[in-house]
Amino acid sequence: MAPPLVPRKERLVDDLLPVPLLSLGSHQAINYQPGNQRMVSDHQHRAGLSFLYGEASIHGKRNGERIRHLAGGELQLIARHAQAEQALRKQLEQLGFRPALRQSLALPKDSGEMFQLPGEEAWLRFVQQQLPELQRQGWQIDIHPGFAYDLTTIDSWYAAVDESADDEWFDLDLGIVVGGQRIGILPVLLRLIRQNPQLLTPRALAQRSDDEQLRVQLERSSQRDGQPLQVLLPFARIKPILATLGELYMQEPMDGPSLRLSKADGARLAGLESLSPHWHGGERLRRFAGRLHSPSIQACPAPAMLNATLRPYQLQGLAWMQTLRELDAGGILGDDMGLGKTLQSLAHILVEKQAGRLDRPALVVMPTSLIPNWQDEARRFAPQLRVLTLTGTSRQKHFGELAKHDLLLTSYALLTRDIAVLCEQPLHVLILDEAQHIKNPSSKAAQAARALQTRQRLCLTGTPLENHLGELWSLYHFLMPGWLGDAKRFTQDYRNPIEKHGDDARLSHLRARIRPFLLRRTKEQVATELPAKNEFVHWVELNDAQRELYETLRLAMDRKVRDEIERKGLARSQMVILEALLKLRQVCCDLRLLKGESTRATRGSSSGKLDSLLEMLDELMSEGRRVLLFSQFTSMLTLIEQALHKRGIAYVKLTGETDDRRTPVERFQAGEVPLFLISLKAGGTGLNLTAADTVIHYDPWWNPAAENQATDRAYRIGQDKPVFVYRLITRGTVEERIRQLQSRKAELAAGVLEGSGDAGWQLGEQDIDALFAPLP
Repeated sequence: MAPPLVPRKERLVDDLLPVPLLSLGSHQAINYQPGNQRMVSDHQHRAGLSFLYGEASIHGKRNGERIRHLAGGELQLIARHAQAEQALRKQLEQLGFRPALRQSLALPKDSGEMFQLPGEEAWLRFVQQQLPELQRQGWQIDIHPGFAYDLTTIDSWYAAVDESADDEWFDLDLGIVVGGQRIGILPVLLRLIRQNPQLLTPRALAQRSDDEQLRVQLERSSQRDGQPLQVLLPFARIKPILATLGELYMQEPMDGPSLRLSKADGARLAGLESLSPHWHGGERLRRFAGRLHSPSIQACPAPAMLNATLRPYQLQGLAWMQTLRELDAGGILGDDMGLGKTLQSLAHILVEKQAGRLDRPALVVMPTSLIPNWQDEARRFAPQLRVLTLTGTSRQKHFGELAKHDLLLTSYALLTRDIAVLCEQPLHVLILDEAQHIKNPSSKAAQAARALQTRQRLCLTGTPLENHLGELWSLYHFLMPGWLGDAKRFTQDYRNPIEKHGDDARLSHLRARIRPFLLRRTKEQVATELPAKNEFVHWVELNDAQRELYETLRLAMDRKVRDEIERKGLARSQMVILEALLKLRQVCCDLRLLKGESTRATRGSSSGKLDSLLEMLDELMSEGRRVLLFSQFTSMLTLIEQALHKRGIAYVKLTGETDDRRTPVERFQAGEVPLFLISLKAGGTGLNLTAADTVIHYDPWWNPAAENQATDRAYRIGQDKPVFVYRLITRGTVEERIRQLQSRKAELAAGVLEGSGDAGWQLGEQDIDALFAPLP
């Protein structure tokens, strides 16, 4: 039979105080919501409170006043201290904990009384600030595997740049140091952005306090239980990273811990400089990035060969183009008209020549109407450049000499015709002036421009975007293919969200992506650097119909004038000379000013000058300029009116036939219309039009005093803005010859063309030869 039971020895233990044991755990539950008929994820976090009395533990309030605990052969009756336990519960409640009302699998049932906190912010505050204090007070902590707030302390941060041997790309690695080991955080953050783009928009990031922290799970496991490491990333540090990566969330996944980027992507590094004091490598890229992002880009000295003094903003533009070259990147110089985009570009080319890098020619492609302006400015400001202009049928004989020149000039129309030759010539710099001409990426001009071989590509345009974002994509597809993705991806990621849905986040990302490669200064931004009056000659080419008629008239008028002078002498031939010059000047303005030429005009454009004017007005209107347009031919103003109607440009007009002079003046001064058409006789004097900031002289007035009087309608007392004055002059015609004559003999020129000046003026044989010389 079994031995009799021997009563165990019992002992009362009442000198043990409870030691709190806090268990922490999490569980992700998937619940069905009948309301929206969806399965939703429910993250549950619990804290389980139990008490240790020596080796014994109790779980909850219902264990009685004593604990029966067998220790060896002794049965201990451990007295509980209810007040002490309640004080510990109270301490938890003071930290924000409340009894959990719902069951959860976050912790085993024997983990004690279940508590919970109201949200992630409270849990983070508890784990970071309050939990360490509890441990110092003697609380025992049991963190279960998978606890969402099991955080690892970050020792430090690092950033590393590894440039490739071929200098075409670089690897960017940003991360933290934990336990002496580097851990890259870019893959984690990029995945987070892709999964939650709406939470990390620029607006959402701006609303985040720098004191907030982001909890992320790293792929590396902890040494304790094999669970992934979790860390808190301060928003003060990661905001720049998230802003930088935001525009990349649509790209392909990363292959490793680092992010491979093109050299042009080095512009992003400026936004990350504050991330870590410990940068490794990439000093040159980071320096370039800083220069691109600087509010006032550090100016570089103007080339010694430049025959001009650059203003501070122009020196900054030069430095910007030089920085782009060092980054092997392209860019858009989008300054307002009149701020010197051509001059800055010439300075850039001269720097390259001065440094010995211009071992290939630079090529500038532009509308035909701008070729005379480039020729003139290159001759004036950069005479040491060997310039070859590819125009006319004679250009083909120079195709074998392209490499011997520093600067090649051609038009968009001829680029497409000559592309087979030009694409075989390696270039150093390729510049597209009025680059909106390639806004259609499928156009022949755009395709030809992209086919050219060059080290650097630049665009000059004051209107990089006229109608839709696809035009901007076309420019960047030329500058840096792939920078904004292909056309389909760009439409998906930017055009549709921005244009159709008003997505500010996508717009901000697009701006951030192009900002380093777009430099635009308005006249208001640089007003303090500009003189009060800025004067320019805008050279224009006659079109084919104008050239044909000009030469026909010139030959006839030359013969008529010389016959008249031979019969009557120079002094008595004034009326014949004036009539001859008037006809030639009308041809320069528009063929329709001459009687009987309307039929000829219908065969094509009636005026290269009018075409050029309309291009100017489009750009000036887009910049918000207020323009006075003067012509001494009222019939020319009528023709301009017709073109303005077709373009939908609002205007007012003042001629000698205007009865109500006050209304157009008041409407223009009040800002109701941006353009004022004025005839010489009606508005050359007596008007105060200080609302204007731009003056255009469509046809030159050969008396400088009269021309200045017209300009002074805008440039006068009360004007608080710099005034830009443009004189439209047709290249190689009587307009250019009289302009040259005016500079030598202003009074003589006024007398010839306007019947003013000293009665004793005389034209010599050389003057007649110059005025009626053939077109070049």
